[in-house]
Amino acid sequence: MKHWHLKNDSHDISWLHFNHADSPLNILSQEALSELKELLDEVEASQPSGMIIVSDKPGSFIAGADVNSFCSGMKQRQAKEHIQWVHRLYQRIEDLSFPTLAMIHGFCLGGGLELALCCNYRLARDDASTRLAFPEVKLGIFPGYGGTVRAIRQIGVLPAMQLMLSGRTITGRQAKKIGLVDQTAPQRQLQAAAVAIIQQQPSPRRQPTLLNRLLNTQPGRQITASLLIRETAKHANPKHYPAPYALIEHWKQHGGDQQAMFQSEACEVSRLLVGDVSQNLIRVFFLQERLKSLGSKNDFSPQHVHVVGGGTMGGDIAAWCALKGLRVTLQDREARFLTKAVSRAHQLFSKKLRQPRLIRAAMDRLMPDPKGYGIAQADIAIEAIFEDIEAKQQLFRELEAQMRPDALLATNTSSIPLETISEALNAPARLIGLHFFNPVAKMQLVEVVHSHHTDLELIHKGTAFVRRIERLPLPVKSSPGFLVNRVLMPYLLEAIRLIDEGLPAPIIDKAAVDFGMPMGPIELADAVGLDICLAVAQKLAPLFDLTIPDKLKQQVNAKQLGKKSGRGFYYYEKGHILKQKLPQAYKAPDDLTDRMIFRLLNESVACLREGIIEDEDLLDAGIIFGTGFAPFRGGPMHTLHRGGIDRQRQQLEVLEKRHGAQFHPDDGWTKLGGV
Repeated sequence: MKHWHLKNDSHDISWLHFNHADSPLNILSQEALSELKELLDEVEASQPSGMIIVSDKPGSFIAGADVNSFCSGMKQRQAKEHIQWVHRLYQRIEDLSFPTLAMIHGFCLGGGLELALCCNYRLARDDASTRLAFPEVKLGIFPGYGGTVRAIRQIGVLPAMQLMLSGRTITGRQAKKIGLVDQTAPQRQLQAAAVAIIQQQPSPRRQPTLLNRLLNTQPGRQITASLLIRETAKHANPKHYPAPYALIEHWKQHGGDQQAMFQSEACEVSRLLVGDVSQNLIRVFFLQERLKSLGSKNDFSPQHVHVVGGGTMGGDIAAWCALKGLRVTLQDREARFLTKAVSRAHQLFSKKLRQPRLIRAAMDRLMPDPKGYGIAQADIAIEAIFEDIEAKQQLFRELEAQMRPDALLATNTSSIPLETISEALNAPARLIGLHFFNPVAKMQLVEVVHSHHTDLELIHKGTAFVRRIERLPLPVKSSPGFLVNRVLMPYLLEAIRLIDEGLPAPIIDKAAVDFGMPMGPIELADAVGLDICLAVAQKLAPLFDLTIPDKLKQQVNAKQLGKKSGRGFYYYEKGHILKQKLPQAYKAPDDLTDRMIFRLLNESVACLREGIIEDEDLLDAGIIFGTGFAPFRGGPMHTLHRGGIDRQRQQLEVLEKRHGAQFHPDDGWTKLGGV
């Protein structure tokens, strides 16, 4: 067979080896599932003493279903029939008359975890790389291969629903703790442990507790569903993300009846799968995969990173690199900045790693280096000092003189063109930009900036480095603001202009959040710091004909800088916004949302026309992962096309007549097919 092969050992145990031929990870393509069906015929006929499902891929057990098969074009009827076919296949595994075991290592996700739950036992490799999850909600659906039935049966209602509603990953040890897997073992003992379980056949772990039985009664489901909806609403708007609420309703209606659950799964998941939200989230998944693939164009794998600048950004970049296993030297002229950076790093390591041994190892990899002794040994140096051209140029003269010729030189500048900084270098082609976003530990995107000087191989080195630290690289052309800040700034300025016009900040922010943004633009400006917003705006304004609202200047002059000062456009207490009272009869303007979002869309068109970014898909990826632009909409360019280019341009022209030249359609609209 192409993807599976069967081996029988001396203990009369059948080993089903999975090694998908066309993928670096094991995925449940239709072809692979069909082969599995054939293998089951053979295994059933031979009646072995047991069966073990094992992956031959080093990084995964099974990473889930083949997402390619879920792209647009599939009809709901086809999706439902496919799910029902998989239900029958998985039920065959569950009904086998001999013991079965899934031997799990690496990623065990979605349909792969659902397959493992069909077995009598689950054995997980005990190391940091083992990860189990039901990530389906991130694709706008919920587990459909029997997962809602078997997960609840295995670990109980609340743990199972929390896993499925959040999509979060857990380690093998965490899975054992909640009963999702039966045992864990180190790699060297894994095979022997699997054989021992098959031979000894211990009682499988289940959660038939009194609480679980009560929760699965009709009154229990009614009460619990209400609580789950309330908690889910804190993180996901039901108008934007219907899948979590459909999952809760699915369990609420059918939780006491296994066969009804299977039927409901097939109906509900197929319905969600063909909807716009799921199709857009699947699009975002592929955009993310494309960004990841950009890091494979070069085998550059640095071991030592030197970061210059111990402030918040530089310190956090250094900490993240150390967290990801790199040796890091952190340089700053002032020891107090290094002390603060190391303290923040310890907080990050404690939160992410938890185990004292791992925390100590990460701290050992992060070395304060006020004199810059690490420069000569570094594979890459990242400059993250304040935004001053002369200071950056002087620093790069020093770095170039001390670094190895093959080492990578990078700047984290957010607004200064590379061409300007590289004037100080003897070899301008050596410099690239690595623009991280704050907070570094949360923001996935890193803009890999290149100028017309930059050697193509160095761009590939930059993207490889970004993937090495598990971030998403986005190649962009050097231009003021690059892509993300360039697109974001008109959106923020229009929101602040609305405050100038007398609109309350909460009304403005609510309109943006209702559109699907993760937070409102006014709250975002406060979080970034109004002084930083003003500084970036002042750099970009003369270049792109932006008008800076008076209110922004006034706030900065009054030292009301946002969250960090306790007051900006909002008042803050212990880091939280103090709510403002609004008149009950207040009505927002009808075009409030359009005024903000069309500034962002129009600037996206301009960036595409200027070649700041290679194509529309990469632009969508950059704005989604760099600004949080409503993922369920598929990105700004996707939003424009779905709304109709001509209609969208006409709306922009209406806004221009009402509110001014800042809404004048960019010339790039013509290339999109507009009038």
